[in-house]
Amino acid sequence: MSREVEVKALSGWLMFALEVALVALIGLTIYQLARTGQEPPPWLIVRLVALILLALVNGNGLIVVEPNGSKVLLLFGSYRGTVKQSGFQWVNPFTTRRKLSLRARSLTGEKLKVNDLAGNPVEIAAIVVWRVKDTFSASFEVDNYSQYVSMQSETAVRHLASSYPYDAEDETISLRRNSDEVSAALQAELQERLARAGVEVIEARLSHLAYAPEIAGAMLRRQQASAIIAARHRIVEGAVGMVEMALDRLEEYQKLKLDDERKAAMVSNLLVVLCSEHAVQPVLNTGTLYQ
Repeated sequence: MSREVEVKALSGWLMFALEVALVALIGLTIYQLARTGQEPPPWLIVRLVALILLALVNGNGLIVVEPNGSKVLLLFGSYRGTVKQSGFQWVNPFTTRRKLSLRARSLTGEKLKVNDLAGNPVEIAAIVVWRVKDTFSASFEVDNYSQYVSMQSETAVRHLASSYPYDAEDETISLRRNSDEVSAALQAELQERLARAGVEVIEARLSHLAYAPEIAGAMLRRQQASAIIAARHRIVEGAVGMVEMALDRLEEYQKLKLDDERKAAMVSNLLVVLCSEHAVQPVLNTGTLYQ
């Protein structure tokens, strides 16, 4: 048997009532032995021993399963199934039981120092929410499923960090900008790695992402320079469009006819006004347009 089999156990209360009855019979037998004197009949002794053994065996089959818990049953080393139904129950008293929680668990990974796809050292950490789905695999396919989850999560995070750049200027998926896509890729890789242990990955997200301290300052200046260049590019595009619109409107209404030299002067003045970082100071020309 190489997969989980869920079994239904008997009601524990019924067997508990039987246990109470056996204890009462044991007490009655002891009372009868006490009244027989110094030579009790052999059959009474046999009955007492049999009742004690039966009570011990029956009581050993009583188990309690918590909500979102389970009991893995083994009979002489052979897997016999898993009890997942919560409550007071009774199973084969000769089986050994392993308690296995089915609750969701959270793994907060430590900060790892890894090189991204571009070779830049980054610090990265992730939070993984997981739970046991297949009790057979969690119990018998791996030695320690909790430790297995921890080690495989660290390996997956390291592989993820080396598969994407920290940041990208084009449409390339990056760790900083495309958090949803990166988290989905991390969850898919973790699910593939942890399937052997019968573990289901509920959620996986990055909890920390930063450049390593030795290059953080240089990368910050690089990001600032990229932001300034992008802003300047947008400003120039807008200014050129506004100048073009102004010239088109003037020619459309034909209220002011400008030669090429005047158009060039107007374009220059408008670009200075629109692209300047500071407030523009007007200069009054008291002469002609050409002076």
